[in-house]
Amino acid sequence: MNHSYHLADRLSNLKPSPTLKLASRAREMKANGIDVRDFTGGEPDFDTPEPIKDAAIAALKSGFTKYTAVGGIPELKSAIIEKFERDQGIVYKPSEIVVSSGAKHSLFQIFQALVNPGDHVLLPTPAWVSYPDQILLNGGVVIGVPCLPSDGFRLRPQALLEAITPRSRVLVLNSPNNPSGAIIPKEDLLRIAEIVKKHNLIVISDEIYEKIVFDGQETSSIASLVPEIRDRTVIVNGVSKTYAMTGWRIGYAAGPAPIIEAVETIQSQTASNPTSIAQKAAVVAIRSGEIYFKPMLAEYTRRRAMLLESLNAIDGIRMSPPDGAFYAFPDVSGLLGKRFGDMEIRTVTDLSEFFLAEARVALVPGSAFGSDHHMRMSFATSPENLEEGVRRLKEACALLT
Repeated sequence: MNHSYHLADRLSNLKPSPTLKLASRAREMKANGIDVRDFTGGEPDFDTPEPIKDAAIAALKSGFTKYTAVGGIPELKSAIIEKFERDQGIVYKPSEIVVSSGAKHSLFQIFQALVNPGDHVLLPTPAWVSYPDQILLNGGVVIGVPCLPSDGFRLRPQALLEAITPRSRVLVLNSPNNPSGAIIPKEDLLRIAEIVKKHNLIVISDEIYEKIVFDGQETSSIASLVPEIRDRTVIVNGVSKTYAMTGWRIGYAAGPAPIIEAVETIQSQTASNPTSIAQKAAVVAIRSGEIYFKPMLAEYTRRRAMLLESLNAIDGIRMSPPDGAFYAFPDVSGLLGKRFGDMEIRTVTDLSEFFLAEARVALVPGSAFGSDHHMRMSFATSPENLEEGVRRLKEACALLT
């Protein structure tokens, strides 16, 4: 029997996450016995540290398995408050913190709380694939702010100024950036803060990659630089990337109490509360996880250096060193316009299909993030996997004419 369903109009602009879609295809191929090297995911390959897992097990055994406070247990809020004061010198109250089921969940609820239909949201691009769709789902209009390869993809104040419209309400910052790894320099953040004040914007600062930085660089939160900006900024962070806890689904937001209260109200009608035992594990991660993270960062640093050398040795590919995060975002424009038999590689999407079919390597086309000349390759995977992946890419590129 055929059924015709009328789905909500808001879904018309929504696209499935390209990274998750490609990862799913790679898994299907693996399930069919095909040896695919998958570099699509933004997920650390390290296991969650044992003391963090032990905290969850202890919570489970003690019967801590009921509903919790909507916005997070007091112990976890305290740990988050300590983290902000220790790491960034920002002081928050419990009423200015909300814990959600992952940073993505936090972001969606913040957009729900802040964006009215037709509001313009300033989004520096290239940008993480979920921002535009979350903005559109909440009735906002995405205003891209171009961040140029010649600037290392860093957001420049002048570009922001030129993108502002009378309907601009929210600015999204993501530093270190996914996919480029770019970190906005402190001096530029100070100038951006002045623009934010002048144009009465609210900042959503996604700092999920805050600790994954290279070459001794430092990240700064715009909320910590200018006192007035602290009260017009919502910081989003979580435990997924830093402590290898992607599946635990714990993210959090910090900001002005009225915004946080609105987010908590939304959460009370959707998810109720984050998982009880995962919250207990997150307390241990935030309070003592630094000692477990340092070896992870050292390994990311080695992998970054390896990719920088090996990708730049392939004709047609050029990689600049990312400031932070765990992604290579090489320029592949030297491969566009080439052919493989009857197939012409016109776009980065064509190239990703070619790499998956011929090299059995899964990469995310840069068009998913707003760049038509780049591809994203996660190095949150083993050195052996990276070496084999690059070897296959080199062989596949040699087939192009």
